[in-house]
Amino acid sequence: MKTDAELQKDVLDELKWEPSINATEVGVTVKDGIVTLTGYMNTYAEKIAAEKATKRVLGVKAVVEKIEVKILGSDKRTDTDIAKAALDKLKWDTSVPKEGVMVKVENGWITLEGKVDWNFQKEAAKRAVQNLYGVRGVTNLIDTKSPLQPYQIKESIKKTFERNAILDAGKIEVITEGHKVTLSGTVQSWDEKKQAEDAAWAAPGVWDVVDNLTIKSREYASDFIM
Repeated sequence: MKTDAELQKDVLDELKWEPSINATEVGVTVKDGIVTLTGYMNTYAEKIAAEKATKRVLGVKAVVEKIEVKILGSDKRTDTDIAKAALDKLKWDTSVPKEGVMVKVENGWITLEGKVDWNFQKEAAKRAVQNLYGVRGVTNLIDTKSPLQPYQIKESIKKTFERNAILDAGKIEVITEGHKVTLSGTVQSWDEKKQAEDAAWAAPGVWDVVDNLTIKSREYASDFIM
C-alpha cells in the first residue's frame, strides 16, 4: 500500500507527464489517500485535465479540486464575447440539439440550462463550451427528458453492464427511483467504476446517478468508496 508521500510523488509525476497543463502551477497535498489540488490555471480546460490526470493514478481514493482559473489580462474576454462564442460552438456541434439549450455568462462563468433527450447531449454541450478562451468555469443545469419508466431504465442499464467485457455485472446492483439511478457493489479499479457510471448516465431517461460503488483494488486490503 502506498504512503501519502509516495502517492503525492506519483500524482506530481503524472501531472508533469500531462502535456496539456503547466504542472508548476499546481500544488498537491495528500492525506489518507485523498488528494487536494491547489493553485492557478490559465484555462478551465487545464483545470479539468489536471483533475483527470490525478484520477488516473493508482491509489487515489478521492480528489478535492481547489484550482482557480486566473485569466491573464491579454486573454480576458467580455461576457458578451464568451456568450456569442458559446452559442456558435453549440450551433455547430452535431451532438447538441439545435433547440433546448440556453447559455448564461457571468464574470466568465458559463451556466447551461434547458432540456435535451439524452445525457450524452447534455455532456456534449458542456464539452463544446468548456475549452473556449476566457471561460473560468461551467455549470451544467441542463435536464434530460424521456418517456421510459424506472423499471425500463434499470433493465437497460443492467443489459449494458452484461455486454461490457470489463465489468462484472453480477457484482453491481442497480436501483432506480424515478429517473434517479443508484449504483452499489464492487469493482476492481477507478476505470471500471467510471465505466459503470458512464454506462448508467448513457441510458435514456437517467437524470441523476449516485455512484456508491466500492473499489476492491488488488493492491489494497481495505475497501474505499469514491
